[in-house]
Amino acid sequence: MAYDLNGKRVYVAGHRGMVGAAVCRRLEQDNVEIITASRSDLDLRDNQSVEKWMKDARPDAIIVAAAKVGGIHANNTYPVDFLLENLMIQNSVISAAHHADVERLLFLGSSCIYPKMAKQPISEDALLTGALEATNEPYAIAKIAGIKLVEAYRRQHGRDWISAMPTNLYGPGDNYHPENSHVLPALLRRFHEAKSRGDDTVTLWGTGTPLREFMHVDDLADALIFCLKHYSDSQHINVGSGHEVSIRELALIIAEAVGGNFNLEFDTTKPDGTPRKLMDSEKLRKLGWAPKIPLNSGIKSTYSEIKNTDWA
Repeated sequence: MAYDLNGKRVYVAGHRGMVGAAVCRRLEQDNVEIITASRSDLDLRDNQSVEKWMKDARPDAIIVAAAKVGGIHANNTYPVDFLLENLMIQNSVISAAHHADVERLLFLGSSCIYPKMAKQPISEDALLTGALEATNEPYAIAKIAGIKLVEAYRRQHGRDWISAMPTNLYGPGDNYHPENSHVLPALLRRFHEAKSRGDDTVTLWGTGTPLREFMHVDDLADALIFCLKHYSDSQHINVGSGHEVSIRELALIIAEAVGGNFNLEFDTTKPDGTPRKLMDSEKLRKLGWAPKIPLNSGIKSTYSEIKNTDWA
C-alpha cells in the first residue's frame, strides 16, 4: 500500500503543539497544502463546530496531534480534564472526518496506553493485556478509546485510517512547566536554573532507576509522514528510537548539555512511575524507517534553542 500525498490537502490538528508543529515543518518538504485552525477559530471539543469546519475545509488527510498532555503531577492532579477533554477532542475530529469523507487519518496515541508491567520491549499486541500505570490512567484510557475508534471506523465503514504510538518525546515546542511537564524537559529546566543560581546539587524525583526511551520530535514527525504514505493496518504501530536510558543517565546527559558540574540527589518520596518502558518498533523498521537524531546531540540542540526563552 502507498498513499500519494502529492497535491493533497493535509489538516494537522494541534499544529501549535510540539508534535503538530514538527509535523507541519516536515510536511513543508512535500507538495501538500497544510491546513490548520487555531483554538480561537475552532474549539476541537465542540462536535458541531468541528463538523461544520471539516465539511468546509475538506481535507484529504488528517494527522490528529491535538491532545491535552502533561506529566505525572498534572495527570494525578487533573484526571477529569485529561480523560474528558481528550475524549471530546478525538471523538469530534474523528467523527467529523468520517462525515467529510476524509481519505486518510492518522491518530496519534501514546506509549502510556500499554500495561504498567508489560513485557519488554513492548509490542503492539500488549495493548489491554494488563493494568495501566495509575498515575496517567485517565489519559491512557482516552488514548485507547481513540485507537479503538479508528479501528472501528476501518471495520464498519472501510476507512483507510491508522494509529501510531510514539515513545517519550522531546524537542522544540516542549512544555517546560516546573510541575506539569514530562521528565526530560522538566530536567532541562531544573538543571538550567541550578546553573543560573550557581547551585552544585540537583534533586530528581524518584530513585533514578526507571528506564525510558526518548525520541526527538522531528524524528517522530518524519515517521508519521512515512506511516501516512506507507502503512495501512487495523493495528496501531509503535514509533520508538529503540534506545533506553535510566533517569540517572538522562540527568547526566542533560548536565553535560547544560554545561555545569552537579551532584545528583534523589527524592525517593516521589513516584517513579513505570519501571521500564521500551517500545518494540520492529514493525516500523521492517517497513524501512529508522530515526536519525541521537539522544545526546538532540538534547544539546534542544537546550541551545530554549536556554534563552522567557523562563530561562
